[in-house]
Amino acid sequence: MTPQQTMPQLGMGTFRLEGDVAYDSVKMALEEGYRHIDTAQIYGNEAEVGQAIADSGIARAELFVTTKVWNDKLNNAALLDSVKESLQKLQLDYVDLLLVHWPSPANGEPMQEYLSEMANVKTQGLTREIGVSNFTVAQLKEAIDILGASEIFTNQVEVHPYLTNTTLRQFAAEQGIHITGYMPFAVGKVLKDETIRAIAKDKGVSAAEVVIAWELAHGMATIPSSTKRKNLQTNLNGANISLTDDEIARIDALNCGDRQAAPDFSPEWDV
Repeated sequence: MTPQQTMPQLGMGTFRLEGDVAYDSVKMALEEGYRHIDTAQIYGNEAEVGQAIADSGIARAELFVTTKVWNDKLNNAALLDSVKESLQKLQLDYVDLLLVHWPSPANGEPMQEYLSEMANVKTQGLTREIGVSNFTVAQLKEAIDILGASEIFTNQVEVHPYLTNTTLRQFAAEQGIHITGYMPFAVGKVLKDETIRAIAKDKGVSAAEVVIAWELAHGMATIPSSTKRKNLQTNLNGANISLTDDEIARIDALNCGDRQAAPDFSPEWDV
């Protein structure tokens, strides 16, 4: 089955959500109908996410849960144990998707080492699928040489109207690798864009719904974050909005390389 068939294309991200805020946000999202929840070891909220899932009463088979391995765990010694710890916090026997959070192992470990260990985690049944995040074209090529393209469930990267990441997306498409776009609103910047607001006005919907519709129209999954029930509902409704080819092209044209996530250990990004 393809990622599009197994992973809900619209999920809820939990980046920067901590403590009770993380718990309440995930609980609300599940109540509103989200079934795809994205977290990470470095977010420090796996326990709260797990508790919200447990308290929801939703059958495990109905949920798609993603977490990500942090840079200091990308080695033979620590990766497996770190995943077991994540599962304990999440109160789950397995995650649906386990990602390498950044291609930036803390001690410079080779990709062969940590991707082989990711494959081992999958073999042990602790994750259904494995994938990568923030990988460039060059790094995807290396990962494909190691694992094979069919084993890379997704590449989760920053994609929004101000950073369309077209080169990377085109390469991934050629290889049959699915893209999950994070930070779809560029920390709120694109919601103020005149073009997007005009399209939203024409359709009688919000700017957020237009952006979600744009991401989904390109065949990507996307994982917006929100702490407010109304915004969670609005984001979810974006899946019901259809954009014309002209509207999609107008939004595509907003690309200006405005990257939001660029820590000092970032790879050399594709242009």
